[in-house]
Amino acid sequence: MSYIQADSQGAVHVRFADAETLGEGPIKMTLYADYETTGGAVSANRATMAAGRDGAAPHFHTKSSELFFVVEGSLQVLAGDDVITAANKGDFLVVPPKMPHAFAAPEGSPADVLIVFTPGLERFDYFRLLDRVAHGQADPQEILDSQERFDNHFLDSPAWRAARSA
Repeated sequence: MSYIQADSQGAVHVRFADAETLGEGPIKMTLYADYETTGGAVSANRATMAAGRDGAAPHFHTKSSELFFVVEGSLQVLAGDDVITAANKGDFLVVPPKMPHAFAAPEGSPADVLIVFTPGLERFDYFRLLDRVAHGQADPQEILDSQERFDNHFLDSPAWRAARSA
């Protein structure tokens, strides 16, 4: 992956063609900038999901807000006990630290979403772990064992279960 960083001002520029891409088929993740690259300011990735596909299961972060910006399609998001549909290109949502959240592409619409964490979290190794689990190269228990490291704490959400089963 080649990052261009302006030494004098610390700007980070990542060309789409150079960004690492994980996944194939119905879910893809493009990794743009992690906390190391931005000096801890942000972590940024792009998720593309086929219609009806789950993205992240209910979880929360203790240290960072998570921003969702709909590039194309629409996105269903759990925010606390509410399930919100960001139904239009350009819709924007920020989930603060400690708020339970999850996301998925709703039935009938794919989702192409820019996701930004601020301050930045170590996310790229987490996404790589998810990819290895999806390909049978790692045990799913490793995801649960890494909750503290990646500040990604899973929980149950009856509201999310009801919305996704409807």
